[in-house]
Amino acid sequence: MANVGLQFMASAGDGDPQSRPVLLLGQLQNLHRVPWSHLRGKLQPRVTEEIWQTALGTLNPNPTDSCPLYLNYATVAALPSRVSRHNSPSAAQFITRLVRNCLPGGTNRCILMVCERSEVFASACALARAFPLFTHRSSASRRTEKTVTVEFFLVGQNNGPVEVTTLKCLTSATEGVRLAARIVDTPCNEMNTDNFLEEIKKVGKDLGIVPTIIRDEELKQRGFGGIYGVGKAAVHPPALAVLSHTPEGATQTIAWVGKGIVYDTGGLSIKGKTTMPGMKRDCGGAAAVLGAFRAAVRQGFKDNLHAVFCLAENSVGPNATRPDDIHLLYSGKTVEINNTDAEGRLVLADGVSYACKDLGADIILDMATLTGAQGIATGKYHAAVLTNSEEWEAACVKAGRNCGDLVHPLVYCPELHFSEFTSAVADMKNSVADRDNSPSSCAGLFIASHIGFDWPGVWVHLDIASPVHAGERATGYGVALLLSLFGGASEDPLLNMVSPLGEDADPQGDMERDCKRRRLV
Repeated sequence: MANVGLQFMASAGDGDPQSRPVLLLGQLQNLHRVPWSHLRGKLQPRVTEEIWQTALGTLNPNPTDSCPLYLNYATVAALPSRVSRHNSPSAAQFITRLVRNCLPGGTNRCILMVCERSEVFASACALARAFPLFTHRSSASRRTEKTVTVEFFLVGQNNGPVEVTTLKCLTSATEGVRLAARIVDTPCNEMNTDNFLEEIKKVGKDLGIVPTIIRDEELKQRGFGGIYGVGKAAVHPPALAVLSHTPEGATQTIAWVGKGIVYDTGGLSIKGKTTMPGMKRDCGGAAAVLGAFRAAVRQGFKDNLHAVFCLAENSVGPNATRPDDIHLLYSGKTVEINNTDAEGRLVLADGVSYACKDLGADIILDMATLTGAQGIATGKYHAAVLTNSEEWEAACVKAGRNCGDLVHPLVYCPELHFSEFTSAVADMKNSVADRDNSPSSCAGLFIASHIGFDWPGVWVHLDIASPVHAGERATGYGVALLLSLFGGASEDPLLNMVSPLGEDADPQGDMERDCKRRRLV
């Protein structure tokens, strides 16, 4: 599906399914609410109203179901009728699966997505995940370009037509999701640190922003011992890159810090032959930050927003960091290396320190494929959130449900957990003494310690190690989450609606609240 163009339209128009195959998708109760007059032009002459009603009667979603309407040219698919409190009401994961399995083939296809207005954003991002951009299959170059046109039919309250501004937002968001997934899917022999920087420069050029880039020996000279120490053995040198959006009238400064390990061998604490494949995905946090930053700025972001990319390849060579080495990080703290495969926290420690000291951020969010233990703690679909703010913890969970990028909290208890990093010769080690003591929480606390547990701003850590991929494909996880979580700072009405504040928030009361640091949630 790498050569598929995805477009969102208020109306996809009419078409014979034999020349334009169609998938109709939604919860069963919502599909029943679509009048035949709206469907007739998309299904006739191949499908009659009687066939349509009969097909709806045969659907029994458990959790999903589908039924062909006409050969392989028209299909109706039903989402789960209900979801649990820890899932998204949009059933986003099931949307992606059904589109992959049920969308008929063809060069010009149509999806009619039936949902409530509050589910449009999550549904669009879920659709985007079904159409990855990266492929190196030899047959791909011989295939013709394909187009999938998506039309939303809204049911429930506020079920008017989809506005042009909404369609523009969906286009920006889904392009961000597909950009992030493409970067994560691309192997390191192409997506090395040099080429990742080119991706950053392309986004900067698109937005009229010149990135700040610190590379190689300059990292060492300026004190970025974490990024430099991780990446110094690789052929392509490590880098810290920053894209900055600073609009007039901004009242706070936000930094998104992404882990961009373009490949993780584990370093001298090398991974095995079964655990190393797939480590091209270790740049998922930085990829998500890049995709979200482009979409957020395009849609009008009202506050200062900095995207900080910590790029390195954790490689093996004569210059590789050794266990027992001690590095001085940008925070001024020293770290004894006891595991070179715990490298992500080292680059992120430099990144958050830079965001605090040089960018003056009020809110720092770091996103990373940090620990394998995340998948054990919160599973394949929910990222893990660790934060010094109870309000932001709740906001992350709510934003995840609103956008389909699900989130669940980790234990935040530095007074019990941070002692795992005790070192006799440095300020701390980089890996825990006891791997059975909440290792995902501990890994996040290592990052937080480099801005200080008493730092007065908001710090949010998102570990996306498992949801960054589904099987062998990247999901673009994190783009929708960042856009939703910070939707209150956007000029875009749709992002305002899916923010944790929601469409019913009281702007006046929010302005009066004494809380610049919590204003977005």
